[in-house]
Amino acid sequence: MAETTGIEVRYFAAAADAAGVEKETVALPPTADLGALKAALVDRHGAEMARVLSVAAFLVDSELTRDLGRAAGPAVDVLPPFAGG
Repeated sequence: MAETTGIEVRYFAAAADAAGVEKETVALPPTADLGALKAALVDRHGAEMARVLSVAAFLVDSELTRDLGRAAGPAVDVLPPFAGG
């Protein structure tokens, strides 16, 4: 059986709407990158999540990134674009 780790994912704005929750834990291999996390989230939440993630950024270890090759880490915030000033 493959080893997995729990990645705590927190959603904001449209991402929370697409997920139907503000946070959840996703089990992935310890070496998972943001691309694998994105694929798991789309599998779990469907087309609306895919749309949100196509424009979202990720906050990992205080670093804002859109690099899907970056390691996911133990906690990831999903940040869609925010409207306003």
